[in-house]
Amino acid sequence: MSTPVIEVRGGGVALSGRPILRDIDLTVAAGEVVALLGANGSGKTTLVRTLLGLLPVSHGDVRLYGAPLADFGDWSRIGYVPQHSTITQGVPSTVREVVAAGRLARRRPFRPATRADREAVREALETVGLTDRAGQQVTALSGGQQQRVLIARTLAGDPDLLFLDEPNAGVDLVSQEAIAETLTQRARSGSTMVVVLHELGPLASLVQRTVVLREGRIIYDGPASGMPVSDGHVHCAEEPGSSAFPITGILGEV
Repeated sequence: MSTPVIEVRGGGVALSGRPILRDIDLTVAAGEVVALLGANGSGKTTLVRTLLGLLPVSHGDVRLYGAPLADFGDWSRIGYVPQHSTITQGVPSTVREVVAAGRLARRRPFRPATRADREAVREALETVGLTDRAGQQVTALSGGQQQRVLIARTLAGDPDLLFLDEPNAGVDLVSQEAIAETLTQRARSGSTMVVVLHELGPLASLVQRTVVLREGRIIYDGPASGMPVSDGHVHCAEEPGSSAFPITGILGEV
């Protein structure tokens, strides 16, 4: 049996003495695409930030690729796509420059970009459909295009495990579909993905498991079609790809 990509046992996180995550048990196998769902304050983003090593666990065991989180060092295998609001902060940059930053973990400090780096950037831009925008300032793009730039930056680093925090939030339908196609291609290549979502939308056919959090605890872990009714939360009788898939307005804001 292969080692899980992600393994959490009895995980807990407390911020300023207040418990945020409680008794988290979660295992993600290589190649799985898992969606994290839940209302505001349920702990989804905290869980992702914990798995990225950005927040400490107060108790329990967290492992990436079989290694305790504190000992894990191969961060080039991990990709993180934050919400698009972060992309316009800092020094003004072109689309190509932002995407090229995704290669930094793949080469030694202060070394110039190689042919492989340039090819990876080109392929990432082509994958997200922004080749013709490579020389433009990121600030001139729409919100959906900026989100695709962030995804391209992550893909340029060729990670094995991707975390995406609400990639479709505030994004037009055209960009949502482009993102879905990009992630579908990535999944076919064997990447593992953990995606925080407001609704499944165009990603419904890609997601293999849904993990629903409430008040810092996992209340459901399984196929979207089996999510139970509980305290006004999710129920779904239709298949995930169905137009009647009733996620929006039931989970609330994610």
